Amino acid sequence: MTDYGHDLLFGSFITPAAGQAEAVVALSRIAEREGLDLVTYQDHPYQAGFLDTWTLMSYVAAATETIRISANVINLPLRPPVVLARSAASLDLLSGGRVELGLGAGAFWDAIAAVGGPRRTPAESVEALDEAITIIREVWDDSKRGGVRVDGKHYRVAGAKRGPAPAHDIGIWLGAYKPRMLRLVGRAADGWLPSLYGLKGGLAELDADNKIIDEAAEEAGRAPGEVRRLLNIGPDHTEPEELARFALEHGISTFILAADDSAAIQRFGSEIAPAVREMVRRGRSGTRTEKAEAPSEPAPRPVVQPTPKTRASKRWDEEARPVAPPAPAGFRYAPHGREIGQHLIDVHGMLRDELQRIHDVIAQVKSGALSVAGARSALNETALRQNNWELSAFCATYCTRITQHHGLEDAQIFPHLRRSDPDLVPVIDRLQEEHVVIHEVIEGVDRALVDLVRTDGDFTALQKAMDELSDALLSHLSYEEEQLVEPLARFGFYPGQV
Repeated sequence: MTDYGHDLLFGSFITPAAGQAEAVVALSRIAEREGLDLVTYQDHPYQAGFLDTWTLMSYVAAATETIRISANVINLPLRPPVVLARSAASLDLLSGGRVELGLGAGAFWDAIAAVGGPRRTPAESVEALDEAITIIREVWDDSKRGGVRVDGKHYRVAGAKRGPAPAHDIGIWLGAYKPRMLRLVGRAADGWLPSLYGLKGGLAELDADNKIIDEAAEEAGRAPGEVRRLLNIGPDHTEPEELARFALEHGISTFILAADDSAAIQRFGSEIAPAVREMVRRGRSGTRTEKAEAPSEPAPRPVVQPTPKTRASKRWDEEARPVAPPAPAGFRYAPHGREIGQHLIDVHGMLRDELQRIHDVIAQVKSGALSVAGARSALNETALRQNNWELSAFCATYCTRITQHHGLEDAQIFPHLRRSDPDLVPVIDRLQEEHVVIHEVIEGVDRALVDLVRTDGDFTALQKAMDELSDALLSHLSYEEEQLVEPLARFGFYPGQV
């Protein structure tokens, strides 16, 4: 029943799946955008289906700006300590002090041995980890003279040069369960990083393990509070009240969510973490409550507003369109979520602007004015035909953009929203039906463009097709914004954006 008083940290634990490399990086970016402090990855170098963890960490460090990065945990038997120390320090320097070092003694010994690593007994693995921690800290300490010398049973370092020193004091967090490993945590580590599902005895085991760490720390002349207590949790253990109890009564100060779902990560960062921080703050100040109270600032609604409808379409019954369910009361929208909603409106704004440009170009060509590129000073019979072809190319490019936009929605965004909220399915079905209709109208514009050259300047068919496209598209864009801006802001989206 101990609160060690550490500041609270919240992180994500993402599977480094090689077959979904872009999604892994996108989830890492989402973790940063949603305000999480840490992103972590498991390390199994013998697993061909996984990205190499250190390479992934380096890539993510370059693709992010603020979030800390760690393995969860490094497979020590396949990462020599001197090289590991220099890798960690180098990435810490390059990332501006954002690297932490989760370390594990090793497991899956058959797989480790199959790729050339050592096979160790449980006792040997603890010995090797103990020696490795000493070596790593000695390599980082470039204030001492002389090389690093450790004559261990498993690692022998005979005069290795020191450095580089990391940009900040990198935390060494050990994934550990058994008493001997726990005593090593208390004696030599900066943090203890178990998984909740690995604690078979539940909270009783958590408290007993904390006690072992505390006693080992005191025997080593350290305060128990020098050891941060971290915990990997699953999506079924994210209630703020439960996590606040873990912090206030069981000493946990870092919660790392194991989930590869963008909505779960978004909610963990934007809703759960702030609620837990508030409850723990109140608990530590003596005003603890069982339920998280409302935040001091009002929960923001999406800061973007759908574009008002400017035209109706005769292609469909607008009154029969389904309506999305209302947003949950008091939902807190993360900045990244609001950005996604705004991005949908921005893309639609581009489509609206270019639609108007097409109408303007048609008017210019009809009046014999400048070409689409604005580079012609006058028109004659030959130039008129050239203008028609320029107009055709311009319209074709625009129609391609609409098709690509709808294709991305149909293939990626809509399935994501279907999974996130089944009540959105009728709306999404209707939007996809309207996509088909709009594509039919675009084909009519294409046919009118071809006929324009053949009919020698008769714009009647083209004007009719363009009016029909305007009615259908502007009506559709407004309906889509009205129904999807809020769900997109709430559920997020990856790997692409609208």
